[in-house]
Amino acid sequence: MTAAVVADPQTSGRNGRERAGWRAVLDPSNLATWAAPIALLVLAVVFQILNPTFLSLGNLQSMLTSAAILIVLAIGQTFVVATAGIDLSIASAMTLSAVVFGVVFDTGLLAAVVAAVLTGVAVGAINGLLVSRGRITDFIVTLGMLSAASGAALILADGKPKTIISGPLLQLSTGTVWIFGYSFLIAIALAALAHVVLFHTRFGTHVLATGGNTEAAAATGVATARIKTAVYIVAGSSAGIAAVLLVARVGAAEPASNTSFLLNSVAAVVLGGVSLFGGRATIAGPVVGALLLTALVNGLTLMGVAQFYQPLSVGIVVVAAAFLKRFQK
Repeated sequence: MTAAVVADPQTSGRNGRERAGWRAVLDPSNLATWAAPIALLVLAVVFQILNPTFLSLGNLQSMLTSAAILIVLAIGQTFVVATAGIDLSIASAMTLSAVVFGVVFDTGLLAAVVAAVLTGVAVGAINGLLVSRGRITDFIVTLGMLSAASGAALILADGKPKTIISGPLLQLSTGTVWIFGYSFLIAIALAALAHVVLFHTRFGTHVLATGGNTEAAAATGVATARIKTAVYIVAGSSAGIAAVLLVARVGAAEPASNTSFLLNSVAAVVLGGVSLFGGRATIAGPVVGALLLTALVNGLTLMGVAQFYQPLSVGIVVVAAAFLKRFQK
């Protein structure tokens, strides 16, 4: 007679839980959710091995300061993408706001800051009204605004940068609290505020509902046209704030186009796990995505990789993140 083998329930249960735990970790849907943090950690380890100065306090401070502008732009872009839209003019709005800052600066720093932010708000409002009330595709509207804002910046500045000398702006760009620059702290404060607005207010709920299903949201009483206008205003205001940080960083109001910020703001949103189809968003994700892109470029620079290869590496990372999102539940 063959003896029956009885498994130990405790051992079997523990092994089963362990296997289930590993399956959960390796589940492609979970990998998609944690793609940006995992990639950032891997990059930090690899670049630190290749160049021990990568995680030095000085370089960390430099990276965080460099990431501040992109974080602010990514936050604004997130609100638009959450409604299944896109803002291709956000970097041009930042450039125009920076030029307006330079034009108004002679009347006072506060007036220049207000003018820059209001310029961004105006650009966002025009985009939002054309998309929501004019019923024109967001891609076409913001693509046209990209060109219009860039042209307006060149006209206002007469094609020449204006040097800005200001003690408070210099302090904003160089002041730190340990490794955290003032500009980075401002970006994180805006991210915290955006998180509260998006997930703990009626407006945020309506934004996600509009992106999830516009018709259903309208049927339940959501003013979807107003919501779409509002998210472009949010993006425009973020461009205005980013313009102030940009002027503080470079010490000048430059009319030159900043297309890399446009591409990277969208890339940070994608890396952060925000659905391009709307209805699902996060604020922490795009922040991590912006840090990831900044760390990637910084690490390649420290390794002496030619600047021509850096956009290629960014593109590969974004496509890989988009591929992982196919498995996201």
